[in-house]
Amino acid sequence: MSEKQRTLNKSFTISGIGLHTGKTVEVTVEPAPENHGYKFQRTDVEGQPIIPADASLVVDTQRGTTLEKNGVKVCTTEHLLAALYGMHIDNALIKLNGIEIPIVDGSALPFVKEIEKSGIKEQTAEREYFEFKSNEAYEDLEKGIEILAIPYDEFRVTVMVDYDSHVLGTQHASMYHTGEFKKEIAPCRTFVFLRELEYLAKAGLIKGGDIDNAIVLVEREDVSQEEIDKLAKILGKEHLDIKIQGNTLNNCKLKFINEPARHKLLDVIGDLALVGKPIKGHILTARPGHSGNISFAKIIKTIMKQQEKQGRQFDLSKEPLYNIVDIEKILPHRYPFLLVDKVMEITENSIIGIKNVTMNEPQFTGHFPSNPVMPGVLQIEAMAQNGGIFALSKVEDPHLYTTYFMKIDNVKFKRKVVPGDTIVFELKLLSPIRRGLVNMGGKGYVNGQVCLEADMLAQIVKDKEK
Repeated sequence: MSEKQRTLNKSFTISGIGLHTGKTVEVTVEPAPENHGYKFQRTDVEGQPIIPADASLVVDTQRGTTLEKNGVKVCTTEHLLAALYGMHIDNALIKLNGIEIPIVDGSALPFVKEIEKSGIKEQTAEREYFEFKSNEAYEDLEKGIEILAIPYDEFRVTVMVDYDSHVLGTQHASMYHTGEFKKEIAPCRTFVFLRELEYLAKAGLIKGGDIDNAIVLVEREDVSQEEIDKLAKILGKEHLDIKIQGNTLNNCKLKFINEPARHKLLDVIGDLALVGKPIKGHILTARPGHSGNISFAKIIKTIMKQQEKQGRQFDLSKEPLYNIVDIEKILPHRYPFLLVDKVMEITENSIIGIKNVTMNEPQFTGHFPSNPVMPGVLQIEAMAQNGGIFALSKVEDPHLYTTYFMKIDNVKFKRKVVPGDTIVFELKLLSPIRRGLVNMGGKGYVNGQVCLEADMLAQIVKDKEK
């Protein structure tokens, strides 16, 4: 079954403190049209400029991911983007009246809860995935970051963290598919080592940091209360009663034994959302960080551009599922109106078929003889015949049935088709077959590039006995 793009059913607003700026900010996430993707809008800046959620716009990855366009920034985008991605929201406009997304409790869960309250709306356009066709690797030897992506039919992520800390140790976390995101990954909070806090504070970061929005891991057993009080003053938290209890400040209870690794996995999801398409592939990463995540996201975007240039690729050298003799046993059409030469593949929800266009066909006698072009109506008919083969493949004794057109929508002709071209038709079910009604969306490709697309509705009818 084809997947549709999704957006919010209605807007939601959430406010809080920015982790690094320490400033209060209000964020409103609104529904957006098809193929919009994720975009940020700074409502506090003159002209209310829009910053697309695009890896190519990332300008800083120090303790968070920062985007910038025309001098306007939005910071700490990863948790909100992870929530949208993990909840299968494809299109959203994110309005904020400050520079930084609020940290809330340090996880993606507050955003997930708001998404659920708002509801999710299915849209008409089909979801387009980026799929890994081969293994892709990235390595940063200086930071010890390793990332490997391998082909896989879901978005799966496996993370290993090891920062030479006896408190954290070596941890692993995994998400086999995004259906696990809400319960297994979204609640996991950001973490920091106590030894890092003074450096981060002096670097002008974590102004909004608090024991309520981060896990603070303590590695030394001999840290004195005097050191803690001094650190609290540097952080501007003198009013808080901060104590070391166990391996965390104020005995922060972990939601999972490997919560830090799960949060790193959450960050991977949020950063890879900047690719611009949902991903199919298994991402394996060791010691991930925002810099490595964004570098890998940029690699993916480069591959996407290369794939777009190549177009949709099909293996036409393999043995067809149906040859022309087989097709004549299924369809009632005959030359010159039989417009399918081969069927390469039929799955539960889709079909791939071939039409070879030659100068010998009768339509070219009168259709632009000096500049022959295959008529658009015949391209539609060829696509429909492929859909008919799919429909009839789902019934017993297909020769006793006929498929009839009922409706055609969203027809677009992208380029001309001429003798010598081979059209590859790919059709997918838009909804389950019910009462003999078959609703399919299809595209035709020549040399990997779309020449035609349309949505079609047909009905399978059993022929009357003669």
